[in-house]
Amino acid sequence: MDIAGRKLFLKALKQEEVDTVFVYPGGVVTDLLDELGRDGSIRLILARHEQALIHEAEGYARASGKVAVCIVTSGPGATNTVTGLTDAFYDSIPLVCFTGQVSVPLIGNDAFQEVDMIGITRNVTKYGVTVSDRKNLGKIIKEAFYIANTGKKGPVVVDLPKNIQVEKGSGEYPDKVSIRGYKPNESVHVGQLKKAYKLLKGAKKPLILAGGGVNVAHANDELLKFVEKTHVPVVSTVMGKGGIPTGHEYYMGNSGMHGAYACNMAISECDVLFSIGCRFNDRVTGSLDDFAPNAKIVHIDIDTASISRNVVVDVPVVADANVALQKLNEWASVQDTSEWIKEIKSWDNEYPLKMPNVDETRLSPQSIMEGINSVFRNSFITVDVGQHQMWASQFLQLDSRRHMITSGGLGTMGFGFPAAIGAKAAIPDTPVICITGDGGFQMNMQEMAVSVTEHLPVITCLLNNKVLGMVRQMQNLFYGKRFVATDLANDRGEAYVPDFMKWAQSYGIEAIRVTDKDQILPALKKAGKMKERSVLIEFVIDQDEIVLPMVKGGDATSDMIL
Repeated sequence: MDIAGRKLFLKALKQEEVDTVFVYPGGVVTDLLDELGRDGSIRLILARHEQALIHEAEGYARASGKVAVCIVTSGPGATNTVTGLTDAFYDSIPLVCFTGQVSVPLIGNDAFQEVDMIGITRNVTKYGVTVSDRKNLGKIIKEAFYIANTGKKGPVVVDLPKNIQVEKGSGEYPDKVSIRGYKPNESVHVGQLKKAYKLLKGAKKPLILAGGGVNVAHANDELLKFVEKTHVPVVSTVMGKGGIPTGHEYYMGNSGMHGAYACNMAISECDVLFSIGCRFNDRVTGSLDDFAPNAKIVHIDIDTASISRNVVVDVPVVADANVALQKLNEWASVQDTSEWIKEIKSWDNEYPLKMPNVDETRLSPQSIMEGINSVFRNSFITVDVGQHQMWASQFLQLDSRRHMITSGGLGTMGFGFPAAIGAKAAIPDTPVICITGDGGFQMNMQEMAVSVTEHLPVITCLLNNKVLGMVRQMQNLFYGKRFVATDLANDRGEAYVPDFMKWAQSYGIEAIRVTDKDQILPALKKAGKMKERSVLIEFVIDQDEIVLPMVKGGDATSDMIL
């Protein structure tokens, strides 16, 4: 029996087991929303801005492990999603974004709110397609979910013209996918993997570098098994943190631009660097000529294009991190790394990862992160972008019960708070904490309305230093303390706007201001008890706090400002 495209759309979402859709309405998607509303079985979360909507979807996907789904209208509704789509593309987050489009006969005529969304997003999505023929609707939707969630995961855009949504056609929704030219790798080349393991086994100073691909592939348990079988020490990227528990004896810490001194020295001195799920971007490598100069490099990654793109490697292995580690665990055996680990720990003793004067009574970012570690044992923590992101990556303790979600590849300010709302929609019974700064928070703070009206309570830990801290830090260190366009309070001595306490109260949420170190734990504990209500905790910190260690852009990671 023939049915309208909008009915097939609903059927497709149900077949894909979609339970939540993040939406912002508009003229050309009203038929889709009407169909979803009539049915009522899929939750619709109305965002307040399309960029935030995509970040909410990202948080949902990261917390649930499922493909997230969005619906936005044409024109500005669609173009407002570009930043979030790019963020998802860089961080391999599976989502399908349905964008409305004018009717097919109007495409190319500069119709009202017509944009070439597929052309605009071609370089920042995994795949994009306009449905130009009703008979292809079911096939295209099926392929979109498959592409988003296989291989190197990522965002897919499906552009749905108005007439396709109402036109009648087949009601069949395919149960299989066969795409010519797209055959994602689901296995591992055993010969290459044996070669890689042989190299690791023969090393005197082996080191595992865990990237974000470990977390994307949910390979945490397999990595932990491998480390415990081999005794090889692990360092991580910011996105790879949590690959194994941060309190584990073989976990050394984060590497890279703001990594621990010991970790960057370990990369510089190791003789085999065994990388899993890492792109080797510039924040990790620093100067390419000086990166791991003594090491043979193994690179395990799902994305063929990322291997040897930045760092030329000795043994490439194209594979999903989980698949590769499962096979490695069949062979893994203990190596004597005791002297090597002692050397790494001696560097840590020489320059430990610790903020200056952290034990004093003053409120410091480190003490805030340690407070979160103490109070929220079982939680998801979303982190925005800026200095607070680096402090969180340095001092948060992560394991199978406490997880961190952040924006890595694109580094998108405004990500943290909407991502927390999306995560809460996915895991309503788990506390969700957002760590953000006063700059990033103001980019999407309007989404507090979503948190309140959709009953998605989150705890926002707002580190307010009244400046754009990361850029100001660079101005402080490298630009002669010329602070240009980084003072959010302005230089005229006027009151800082907004007053976050009054702002929070206007939304009917709990607002707490913390100015002293001894107020941290009481504030966090109070927030933790308010399970049905969102809470904003404003931590007023000094604008001169900086993130150390730090590697100046382009320098060797071993050349650190300590």
